[in-house]
Order: sequence, then C-alpha cells, then structure tokens
Amino acid sequence: MHVSKTMKAVVTTGHGGYDCLDFRDVAVPTPNHDEVLLRVLAAGINNTDINTRLGWYSPDITSATDAILPGTADTQSVKNGGWNEKTPFPLIQGTDCCGQIVALGAGVDETRLGERVLVQPCMRPNGHDDMRSIWMASDFDGAFAQYVVVPACEAFRVDCDWSSAELATLPCAYGTSENMLIRADVKSGDKVLITGASGGVGSATIQLAKRRGAHVTAITSAHKAQALLDLGADRILTRDDNVSAKLGDNSIDVVVDNVAGDTFSMMLTVLRRGGKFVSSGAIAGPVVTLDMRDMYLKDLCLIGCTAWDKPVFPNLIRYVEAGEIHPVLAATFPLSEIVKAQEVFLRKSHVGNIVLIPPGI
Repeated sequence: MHVSKTMKAVVTTGHGGYDCLDFRDVAVPTPNHDEVLLRVLAAGINNTDINTRLGWYSPDITSATDAILPGTADTQSVKNGGWNEKTPFPLIQGTDCCGQIVALGAGVDETRLGERVLVQPCMRPNGHDDMRSIWMASDFDGAFAQYVVVPACEAFRVDCDWSSAELATLPCAYGTSENMLIRADVKSGDKVLITGASGGVGSATIQLAKRRGAHVTAITSAHKAQALLDLGADRILTRDDNVSAKLGDNSIDVVVDNVAGDTFSMMLTVLRRGGKFVSSGAIAGPVVTLDMRDMYLKDLCLIGCTAWDKPVFPNLIRYVEAGEIHPVLAATFPLSEIVKAQEVFLRKSHVGNIVLIPPGI
C-alpha cells in the first residue's frame, strides 16, 4: 500500500486552550519491530484528550473540567498535568482509533496487512500483574492524524458491519466502562446506578450493564431521558433529583460514577451495606467530601480504575461481532475542525460519542 511521507495531524503544543491545537503537516511515523502503521479511518473525542491538554490531572487543579475551559485558558504553568508521566509535548492526541493496517514492522505477520482494527489505548507493558499502564495519546502519539504507529498486539481486528466512525466510538468509552464493571463484578440482578449516563462512558455502561442482566438507573438531564431508555436504562433520574430521596438509602448494589463533585457523598448513601462504588473520572470536580462513617460502617468498597484488566478489549470485540452492543454516534467532524468538535463535545448536549474523520477518508 502506498503511504506518503507527510501527513496532516493535530499537534498539541502544550497545556492550554484551543490555541494549543495546531493542524499541520508532520512526518508519517515508521513502524519498528512488532509495530504496525495504521491509516486512521476515524478517531473519537473523549474527556481524556481534553483533560490532558488542559493539564487537569495536575494536583494543582481542583475544579471541574468546565471551570477551566476558556478557549485560550492559560494553563501553561501547570506542572505534572499528565496522568502518568509528564505529558510529552508536542504530542498528537487521539485516544480512540479505528484504522487500517498499511505497513508492518519487522516480526509482524504479513497476513495482517489490510486489516481493519481497533486500537486498545490502555497498554500494560509489564503485564497484568503490574498496575502500570501507558496510554496512546497521553504517553505517545495518537490518532488525531492520518497515520499512527501502535504495537501490533494492541491492534485488534474486528469483523462487523459497523462503520469506521461507529467503531471509533468504542475504545476508550466502552473499554473504561467494561473495566469498571469487571472490577465491580457486576452480575445479573444487581441494581446499578450510573451518573453522567448520556456521555460516552455512561451510555456504554448502560448497554454493558444491561448485557450482564443488571437493573440500571441512569442519571441525566431531562431532555435526554428517552434516548437513555431506548439504550436499555430501566429508570431515569434527572440531575435535579434528590437521588437519596428517589431511590432510598441502602438501595443500590453498584454505583458507577465518573462525575464526583458535590454529589459524591450522596452516592455512598444510596449504596447498600457491602456495596461498591467504582470510578474512572471526576468531571464535576476531583476533590470530594467523604464521610468515613459511610464507608466503614457500611463495609463499602471504593474502586478506582485506570489500568484495564486483560479481558476488557477482547470482550468488547466479541460483543461487537456478536451484535450484543451497538454504537451511539452523536456526530462526526473533519479532523481540521477539531476545535469546533471539542466545543460541541463540551456543551454536553449530545448522547454518545463525537468522532473526527481525517483528510482523505
């Protein structure tokens, strides 16, 4: 397959606002041993990409994401703004990638050329007994480009009738969700409460929890209620509802909460004795009030999730190929319109995921 020497990419130049997103020509990367070069067919947008650019993972920042969102926010002085090591700027972001294998590094089976694949963005370089992880687009260049290089073992072939844009909704959101449900051991009959249920992770969690046979209560804005019922939610609460009053104390087996902020303490109140609280995000604010009595007197289990467990991505590929889940694609934008796409994403008026399409696709 012919591959040009240069490509269009969005290069993030540092922590800051939209002015740090530079759409420009860069060299096409070359795959090394056990790596593959992908032509990016579609790349999803998620909170991780935006939070990394803003430096939100720094302990210096204690507010919600939307508190530091002005388009030219001055966060250049933020220290340790990445979630693993210092973010290696300049960096091509883009955690969610659907692509086609167009070139092989040494040691890669030649039959893989031409495969349409999804990239597992969370990689465990020391194996699954070590919690260290590295992430595409946070620790090395990602998919906001026409081409990207990834380890061959992290590129999973998928055979289905989903469009490439639909597949690009899957990796980060559904992987994050599946990992949380595995860690919390969600099973048939469990009563699960999902906050932020209209977003990428939330809408994925509705489907994946229902697939396990759980009873799902989803929290969202009123105008999105029907869309989440259509996804399989059994009950809808709005963000204005008093969750404890509506559900009753000690009524929920598992809370899946990527919102945090002021509602955190109420989530512990509704958990039953021995219940589980699982989280991989905190978009409404990372610093919360925890009444330790709620935790220890009720024997609660609080579970933090970043590194993905081994079954996560193979499970997702299997679910897609078996038709057990379906995509929730809110909109697509050309890669060159990344600023507009992220602005729409951050308004949170959509359900599901927003995806970027590189030039030439």
